[in-house]
Amino acid sequence: MQLQVIELSKTFQRRKVFENISFSLRDCDSLVITGPNGSGKTTLLRLLCGFIRPTSGQIIYSEQGHNLSWRQVRQRLGWVAAELVLYEELTAIENLNFFAKVRGLSHTTADSKRLLSMMALERWGNAPVASYSAGMKQRLKFAFALLPEPEILLLDEPSSNLDEEGRRLLDSIIEQQKQRGLLLVATNDPREVHYGETLLQLGAGDVSNNEQRFTF
Repeated sequence: MQLQVIELSKTFQRRKVFENISFSLRDCDSLVITGPNGSGKTTLLRLLCGFIRPTSGQIIYSEQGHNLSWRQVRQRLGWVAAELVLYEELTAIENLNFFAKVRGLSHTTADSKRLLSMMALERWGNAPVASYSAGMKQRLKFAFALLPEPEILLLDEPSSNLDEEGRRLLDSIIEQQKQRGLLLVATNDPREVHYGETLLQLGAGDVSNNEQRFTF
């Protein structure tokens, strides 16, 4: 899997969010996106998910030399963000089963239970999500992200509402993803900067590497 971002710009109602961002990632590469509030971190992730379109520039995902359609990208993609909506009247297992069906994934209730166990939520699989704490809901979002065994994992402020146990689970997910595919994390939390080998700073002007650094 390879991702190429070429001179990407986004404007909302004449307000320029960012412009001319370029970088590339290959299998097992990881990128952390930082910047002040309003610099476009979440917007960039939404562009990379294909949820919104850029004002100009290109986003190209490819595999073995062949460009992927957005439909193919979404089949390979996991996403965690505040805007991810959970059906609170349903149980965690019902939520996972429903979204797996919507995404056309081969999935069973046993698979849902396995994902909940990974996030230390197995005891609450049959409880309505409305009864979950904010931290439990954040863990459940990670279970959703892992449904497709993603080759591309995009995380927006991933440790939000997590306690220390939740952070340890997040660390484990991060390390596993670095062995499996692409990882992109948007954050202002200094404890999360080490998740990426490369650092992209928005609102400053650079791509940096914890070996390489970019600023825009």
